[in-house]
Amino acid sequence: MMKESMGNPLCLKSLNHISLVCRSLEKSLDFYRNVLGFSSIRRPGSFDFDGAWLFNYGIGIHLIQSENPENMPKITHINPKDNHISFQCESMANVEKKLKEMKIEYVKNRVEEGGIYVDQLFFHDPDGTMIEICNCDNLPVIPLSADIVRSCSLVNCINVQQQQQIQQMIEMPPQQRLTCLPSVHITEDYLHCA
Repeated sequence: MMKESMGNPLCLKSLNHISLVCRSLEKSLDFYRNVLGFSSIRRPGSFDFDGAWLFNYGIGIHLIQSENPENMPKITHINPKDNHISFQCESMANVEKKLKEMKIEYVKNRVEEGGIYVDQLFFHDPDGTMIEICNCDNLPVIPLSADIVRSCSLVNCINVQQQQQIQQMIEMPPQQRLTCLPSVHITEDYLHCA
């Protein structure tokens, strides 16, 4: 039996970064900058190992040079059911064209749910980490319960409720203020926004 969700017990705000161990820092930097469009950002100089930090799309990628590159797992065939990082795009046709131009091997997939189609392209980074590019925002996010849902299609609704919560906090005496905002729960009141 699944345990009921506890909302946001750790008061998390967002995903900050993903760390990836790589065989060749140079090859991985080239891929994440020139294929996926990330920009290099400053990395603390106190680290005693080679690496690089990149940022774009509201998320960081932290590359870490492997101490034993020869012992890293071999790159296998492209399997859409493997662990992967997914990015939404503006034009699937443009992404596919660019991947062909860059001679990057990929697997194409299409998912259909209730007459809505989601196109997916899967490919590997230089170390075999699976990357997905999709138009997943076509598919509505439908909560299975009253759990929190943060989705591009519901951003406006959530922003309105968060602004209302902030306004309520401002109006509270300081001793009653919370250190983090309560979770936003999707109810029937939000269905008109989706």
